[in-house]
Amino acid sequence: MNDANGWDTYSKLVLQQLETLATGIEGLRSELQNVKDQLVELKAREDRIQDIKVWKEKIDDVASPPQLRVALEEIEDLKIFKTRAVTMFMVVQAIMGIAMAVALEIF
Repeated sequence: MNDANGWDTYSKLVLQQLETLATGIEGLRSELQNVKDQLVELKAREDRIQDIKVWKEKIDDVASPPQLRVALEEIEDLKIFKTRAVTMFMVVQAIMGIAMAVALEIF
């Protein structure tokens, strides 16, 4: 009877250890899945970075960053010039309108 009792205790201990190991394995599987998800995300970022590098190389073939900066400054200067020119045109038109009204004695 003592051998049966010992075997019963031993089998319960082995079963408990197997359950503990199974729980540990499930935890590791969960962590492994998390790592896989993070790896997929990193690969996607790497692909986007590669796409950006290719785009930058193509842009650099067209114009260098200093050339782009100068072009943007020139565009801003042209916008300011356009605003001033349109304003001056409106002022000249108003003066011409007043001068014609005075010349024709409308007022």
